[in-house]
Amino acid sequence: MRALVVTEPGGAQLREWPNPNEVAGEVGIEPLVVGLCGTDLELVDGTIDATYVRYPLILGHEWVGRLERDTPGVGPRGARVVVEGIVPCGVCAACLRGATNVCAVYDEIGFTRPGAAAQRISVPERLVHALDERVDSNDAVFVEPMAVVWRALTRVALRPGLRVAIVGDGTIALLAAHLVRLFKPHSTTVFARRSQQRDLALRAGADVFEVTAPFGEFDLIIEASGSLEGVSSAIDHCARSGMIIALGLPPHGTTVDFAPDDLVNNDVILQGSFAYTREAFTEVVRRVNSLELRPSFLITHRYPMVEAPSALSSLRVVSNTEPRGKVIITNISPDAPLY
Repeated sequence: MRALVVTEPGGAQLREWPNPNEVAGEVGIEPLVVGLCGTDLELVDGTIDATYVRYPLILGHEWVGRLERDTPGVGPRGARVVVEGIVPCGVCAACLRGATNVCAVYDEIGFTRPGAAAQRISVPERLVHALDERVDSNDAVFVEPMAVVWRALTRVALRPGLRVAIVGDGTIALLAAHLVRLFKPHSTTVFARRSQQRDLALRAGADVFEVTAPFGEFDLIIEASGSLEGVSSAIDHCARSGMIIALGLPPHGTTVDFAPDDLVNNDVILQGSFAYTREAFTEVVRRVNSLELRPSFLITHRYPMVEAPSALSSLRVVSNTEPRGKVIITNISPDAPLY
């Protein structure tokens, strides 16, 4: 089959790759749409903590596919599905308490096992979720990153009427603006680096869009830029009894200076959030199937599989005039040539 492969850090190529063997408990799926994100670039570049990656690998952890056979409890052959990327063991202490995102045995599609940027993938049946026939695949391709955001937003109960700030203007930041509106905030301000992201942010649900460093005081700050400055600003502008959610992922080893007594005296919750739980993923699928979440307007770049390397390159280029939301790969066809 053809797949977008990172043999070793330094580059990704569209190349021939062995067809996966479907083992007991797994089902073969034909990928239809694959989303790409900044994490894929980090996998290509080799900047992710080695604990969470195994080379060579096939990219693709955000995707929609079609079942290759009838699958009891999921759907008939040809049904469209989304699949949890994290493969929990189900028996460790973390899994038993529902914290499948921090399973003692780390295993994830597109990181430690083959991803979906390929003509075929085999995955555990227990991780497969059926899509309602009314759902657009362009909306469903956001399930995985929305699950990341949803888990972060629901880890600690949010009250209505919060003054919310979102630091960053990438896809996760935009999805945060789209999802936090469900918690009925008083206002949501996006602090961005790129003015061309304004329309996407406002359409996602932001009330205010600023191209500047954060200013003011907020009850909830979602740090989604993955920058040292973003984290520092979040700490500086969090109101008393407020909460900071760290969603952005700075380069491994980045450190931030802050005064711990300020967190104590200001009664601040500083919360990290890693990936998503099965519960969060399932809830996002439910909301997508009910047509409550329809974020396909965030897709700004579409590439056929034949141009997959160019899709990755587009993630690196920051235009001074054009917005950039989600980059997706479509037409994952057997006719795609090798590079």
